[in-house]
Amino acid sequence: MISYRILRFCFLLVPLFPMAAQIPVVEGGRVRCSIVLAGDAGETERRAAEVLRAAIERMSGAALPVVTDETPSADCAILIGASALQRKVMPEFDRAALEDDGYRIVTRGQRLLILGGVRKGVLYGVYGLLERLGCRMYSKGVTRYPKTETVVVPAMDVTQVPFFTHREAHFLDAMDRAYSDWHGLHSLEDQEREWGLWVHTFEKLVPPAVHFTAHPEYYTLLGGRRIPSGQLCLTNPAVEKVLVEALRERMRAQPEARVWSVSQNDNINECQCFACAQSRARYGASCGTVLSFVNSVARQFPDRTISTLAYDYTRTAPKGIAPERNVNIMLCSIECNRSRPIDSDPRSASFRDDVTAWSALSRDILVWDYVVQFRNLVSPFPNLRVLQPNIRYFARSGVRKMFQQGCGANIAEFSELRCYLIAKLLWNPEVNIDSVMNDFLDGTYGPAGPHIRRYIDLMHDALAQADAGLNIFGYPYDALHSYLTPELLVEYTRIFDEAEAAAAGLPDELRRVRVARLPLEYAILEISLREVNADLSYFDRSVTPWRVRPAMRARLERFAATAEQAGIERLEEGGTSPREYRASIEQQLRVSVEGNKAYGATVTLKTAHSEKYPVGGGAALTNGLHGPNDYHCNWLGFEGGHMDAVIDLGKATDIRRIATRFLQQWHSWIWLPREVEFLVSMDGEHFERAALVKNTTSDEKPGSFSQAFDAELKGARARYVRVRATSILACPDWHIGAGGKAWIFCDEVVVE
Repeated sequence: MISYRILRFCFLLVPLFPMAAQIPVVEGGRVRCSIVLAGDAGETERRAAEVLRAAIERMSGAALPVVTDETPSADCAILIGASALQRKVMPEFDRAALEDDGYRIVTRGQRLLILGGVRKGVLYGVYGLLERLGCRMYSKGVTRYPKTETVVVPAMDVTQVPFFTHREAHFLDAMDRAYSDWHGLHSLEDQEREWGLWVHTFEKLVPPAVHFTAHPEYYTLLGGRRIPSGQLCLTNPAVEKVLVEALRERMRAQPEARVWSVSQNDNINECQCFACAQSRARYGASCGTVLSFVNSVARQFPDRTISTLAYDYTRTAPKGIAPERNVNIMLCSIECNRSRPIDSDPRSASFRDDVTAWSALSRDILVWDYVVQFRNLVSPFPNLRVLQPNIRYFARSGVRKMFQQGCGANIAEFSELRCYLIAKLLWNPEVNIDSVMNDFLDGTYGPAGPHIRRYIDLMHDALAQADAGLNIFGYPYDALHSYLTPELLVEYTRIFDEAEAAAAGLPDELRRVRVARLPLEYAILEISLREVNADLSYFDRSVTPWRVRPAMRARLERFAATAEQAGIERLEEGGTSPREYRASIEQQLRVSVEGNKAYGATVTLKTAHSEKYPVGGGAALTNGLHGPNDYHCNWLGFEGGHMDAVIDLGKATDIRRIATRFLQQWHSWIWLPREVEFLVSMDGEHFERAALVKNTTSDEKPGSFSQAFDAELKGARARYVRVRATSILACPDWHIGAGGKAWIFCDEVVVE
């Protein structure tokens, strides 16, 4: 295994020969150099030459000629890649030392040589030179070229070989080829070319839609029955035959792809049959069964790499078995806390054990790390200080491949900054990350940059002082007592007011500052749903009926409009556009106080609710507040059970209507009830059915939505109202959580 300590030396300036004086490329707007390529230069070398030519022209206005080494040239020349002239000037060059992506920039006399490894090293070398000349690509939309009539390259001899051989940052910017090439990242295009299949492939290779009816024995045995939505039965020899043939067909269709994933589906429903249970016991971990299967597949494709996941229930390394030479282990850190570095956080101890165990078994590990808050993408998520220590930790552990899962094609809090920092760290884990961040902030936000740095530091300091956790599936309200206290929200607001004032008169910078402010505004909007205090509330409760505070409604409108203008399409990984979010909040703002005879009434729950999402128990059904299309706020939840609630109206009263709502969000294990029964009583002991409302919506309807269950009554008079909702209890067989506990969530009960 290559030593991380030794490789770090590759990032230093290495003067191996007496160096020449500086090279004048452009002087006073006049061209002094040409760019030289081999006559048979490949696509990467030609692209590198064009990138350099275009950049110099943008800087100076001068267009350098691009010629081949067959053309006589002046002494002053920039040699791109291997060529006859390069071999004459520098015959000792060893390309193999640069591996796939390393580069060397060296001056010899009045000639500058940019040499690279076999993949894109020479292109990365050109971008490395441009960075040294002051050029920056901070994001896909912000590129800076210093304006000068004179471009001079100082004497240098620089060698850089990135430690990580696979460097992927899953962000929108990194999906842009120009950005990923500038920062030495593996682009989406690279992945699609090199990987035939990319994670969660059991279902693709042995699709239940094709095989389950005839061969249910290929799939998970769970609760005494086979289900199509789980995993494969990996101890069934027929499964391997079917999968290998499907894989072979795909390889014939994509012969250039070198890596193929044979990996579990994205659920925890592993097979519970006797043979699979025996296999787990033999290896001491679920991954032993998977690895035994994958090893057998890999032996049939010795010229390909077969990748598999160590993820969730398969994360723990097995005993008594090791990956084959051509098996890649994709180790996932999804459970880790993000507020402290993995290598020192007690909450990440079990993951560290798994990293150590897998590192002892394999030299081919790709770590899949998670670096944004997926449940609330546009929400403050102060994890920037753990990025470098975590990447250093993986490097020390012998990991040479990294996939940093960001927000993908979505836009998240500081997603451009995160992508930029991660790109620099994947190339060089020892980079001065503070300097990199300051450079980005100043280059992106102009005079507002120092203010935004102050905001970032204050939030990270508050999290560290509270020693609270940071969950990638968290909510702003979770941080009410750590980095999003009411006092801090006031201070953050003041800082952003100052940032906007600093950027006034600079339209582009001001727009970027306002986009950077969106997470703070989102946090204030979300926390205010919980009625924290008079300032953090949507309502003025000093009047009856409650009145929505105009300032909060304006804040909601401004947030949605700015988010849409910024191109934000989703506020969370599963969906919800800014417009849908605004509509959901507006739904909640229609309080049920005036005319609602159940408002403030005592509620007795006959079935136990869940405290996983506390909303005050049964009182949430009569507090006058409706919930948005988000089960975390003002929805009373029941996990794996029915709902039975009795509401005491305080006195006998005429009732003409009873109404409530339930939520469906099956990707979160939440379904509408099968039916809702309304009952009434005078004494609270003897109830009569007043109405039965059946659900007519399909369990498979996607998205997050609520549905009303209401009934008009005739001549009803009662003191007590009972609401009974019948849950489906367990996730259906088609669902990834098949057999697991299903939820129902109930909103406000309105009695008129």
